[in-house]
Amino acid sequence: MRYIILALSASIIAFTSCNNTQKQAEGSNADTAQHAEHSGEHIFACPMHPEVTGKEGDKCSKCGMKLVHNDNAGKGNGQTYRMHFTSNPSPIEAGKPTVLSMTPQIVGKEKELVPLDIEHEKKIHFIMVSEDLSWFDHQHPEYTAAGTYDLPYTFKQGGKYILYADYKPAGANHSLETIHVDVKGKTPAAKTYSKPQLVSESGEFEVTLSPANGNRIESGSVQHIKGVIRKNGQVLDANTLENYLGAKAHMVVVGLEDKNYLHVHPGVENGQFDLHTTFDKPGIYRAWIQYQSAGKIYTSDFVIKVEQGDSDAHAGHTHQ
Repeated sequence: MRYIILALSASIIAFTSCNNTQKQAEGSNADTAQHAEHSGEHIFACPMHPEVTGKEGDKCSKCGMKLVHNDNAGKGNGQTYRMHFTSNPSPIEAGKPTVLSMTPQIVGKEKELVPLDIEHEKKIHFIMVSEDLSWFDHQHPEYTAAGTYDLPYTFKQGGKYILYADYKPAGANHSLETIHVDVKGKTPAAKTYSKPQLVSESGEFEVTLSPANGNRIESGSVQHIKGVIRKNGQVLDANTLENYLGAKAHMVVVGLEDKNYLHVHPGVENGQFDLHTTFDKPGIYRAWIQYQSAGKIYTSDFVIKVEQGDSDAHAGHTHQ
């Protein structure tokens, strides 16, 4: 009987010890998880390109925006969004006023209201280019009581146009809708671009782009480009420009071949625009930098020739 009691006591002690060890392990795991949660080991992602992630303080390799805390980066909310587009009247005719109307929708739940977040002071950035990329405009449709975002507009010339609706549904990842429209009327001859144009004048301003890698801009890796701005021939500190949509400048880049779109946000370093972005493939790109002075918006346009980058750098790049 004595041996039975001793064995039973040993079993109880062993069970208690094992149970305490398990609780301690569970507690340790919980502490580790809690520590990870509060130690800054979070996901930081670009507000406009959530697939670009990194650590706190990093900037987006595509648009230059500072990465923000987003542990759901790339996951979204399980919904698929689209921007329903109409025009009134339709078809659109050059020289005649029309209303371009957009309604953000959830695919499969088209009747649900879709609120949009404000990004750079607007809910929709509406970029319009002609098919040959010789013409550019940047507008912001306004919300109406009907639940649509409307833009009264008059196209001056006929032809094919590409419209990019740049927006972010509340609680979801950033979205981009590409809309193709035909405008009836006289269409000018298409322009062609093959050579770089890195100097552009707009009013009394001139902007010169200077790639960090000499005159060569390469695909597949982050490219740093400086933008020197002059006013009436004198170098101007870009910090003295007024804020335009929450920044000193905005830059839109569109590929000539496949019309891929990129919205870049230049910073200012040593009084110059500091542009850094990644071109997924070589080719000719059109670019437009917009900035504001004395209440007026100026647009400088460029032609950027991107060369094939080093294969190792290209292989290490994650494409959008």
